[in-house]
Amino acid sequence: MNKKRRVVFVTDGDLYAQKAIEKVANDIGGRCISQSAGNPSPLAGYEIVSLIHQTPHDPVFVMFDDSGFPGEGYGELAMQAVAEEEDIEVLGAIAVASRTHFSEWTRVDVSIDRTGELTHYGVDKNGFADMEAGRIDGDTVSILDRLNIPIIVGVGDIGKMSGIDDPAVGSPITLKAVEILLERSGFNDIQDR
Repeated sequence: MNKKRRVVFVTDGDLYAQKAIEKVANDIGGRCISQSAGNPSPLAGYEIVSLIHQTPHDPVFVMFDDSGFPGEGYGELAMQAVAEEEDIEVLGAIAVASRTHFSEWTRVDVSIDRTGELTHYGVDKNGFADMEAGRIDGDTVSILDRLNIPIIVGVGDIGKMSGIDDPAVGSPITLKAVEILLERSGFNDIQDR
């Protein structure tokens, strides 16, 4: 019997997000499905599932992006298909804030502001704490609540935030979000056994 592949969803897929996720995945010993990057997401769910199974080890980071289109776009449809695969365990999601004309929102368990502090409020695109507690606005996030994702960490625009999360400085906000998600999901405990 094959073990389930353990996957982290990221709700952004632009070039900045790609570079940040690739950097963090490499730093923690995970894998990033770079082909999932794009604005909007270029791959269908079944294509992403195939790529996940080709990676040598977990955790596997997958990017999804709707490019600001209203309703369920390519990114969310692909995300749903991946989440429904029986041999994939979604550890959690990094919900990325955005400023979009068709704002959607999702609940978050915790957010990380641009200074690296945890907050029970959501954060905006620039990483500043928002006025809403426990939720974040973005363009590829509304489906997360329906997918029963166990842990959702809210962050500002990864790889950006006025250079604070730039991969050249180690993408510290994205790294912290990943570390918290992996810790709270129990992934680190599994790895230590």
